[in-house]
Amino acid sequence: MMANNNNNNILIAEARNALDRFKYEVANEVGVTLKPGYNGDITSRDAGRIGGNMVKKMVQSYEQSLIGR
Repeated sequence: MMANNNNNNILIAEARNALDRFKYEVANEVGVTLKPGYNGDITSRDAGRIGGNMVKKMVQSYEQSLIGR
């Protein structure tokens, strides 16, 4: 039995709901249907598309904040 080493801890608890909404928004944009709760049945490829696009959008947002847009 493997230990649960989940490093996906949200540093700011108030951000959890916003991140969940963001995840569903990005999933919809890339054509992946998520259901509330457990989504362990989606493919690794789809999970990667969602996560990768989330990171891309967060980096873009941060870059824009650096230049004052």
